[in-house]
Amino acid sequence: MRHEFSDVLNDLVDYFLLGDIQMLERFKHENQLPDDLARAFTSTDSGDQAVAEGVVVPLAGVDNLPYHILFTLDGTTPALLEPGSRLKHRRNGYVLHVQHRAVMLYTWRILQHFTNKTLGDLLARYQVPGRPIIELDNGWYDVEVLAGALIRDGLYEPAFEFVLTKRWSRGEAKQVDTGYAFSLRGYFD
Repeated sequence: MRHEFSDVLNDLVDYFLLGDIQMLERFKHENQLPDDLARAFTSTDSGDQAVAEGVVVPLAGVDNLPYHILFTLDGTTPALLEPGSRLKHRRNGYVLHVQHRAVMLYTWRILQHFTNKTLGDLLARYQVPGRPIIELDNGWYDVEVLAGALIRDGLYEPAFEFVLTKRWSRGEAKQVDTGYAFSLRGYFD
């Protein structure tokens, strides 16, 4: 099964985050982090801890472009591995823990003022069709991140694809390079 979303923007910040955002709220409270999670994640090891514990999958170095976002499940062949697609980045080793039956792609800006109100506002905006959020069974998932270009309407368009595979036990992302740059500029022309 595959879910696809078009024209997803990164809010002019070179970063995307993937995860169960309500798990991030719990992580914030359990670790007594401030509302400015962006600062906490960049000035302490809490960001690395959130990645290791499966709270978020970080994507740094994301160019300011409109993207196709794909979530691929159930052993379906990833679109970026199909003939005609152009794969530039392929990274595995990520894990996600889902406890609220949803995984979403969101931007760095939410971390700058991560309060109950801003979280509620974001969740409300994601109820509109076309937002990069999918329903998913609770549990642990291995995540492989693919980035490159897909042909859509006869043109190459930049894309990120998240291949999610259910795990039957707790996972931990220990060998992940959180600063790896997923730049695609000029690759799909």
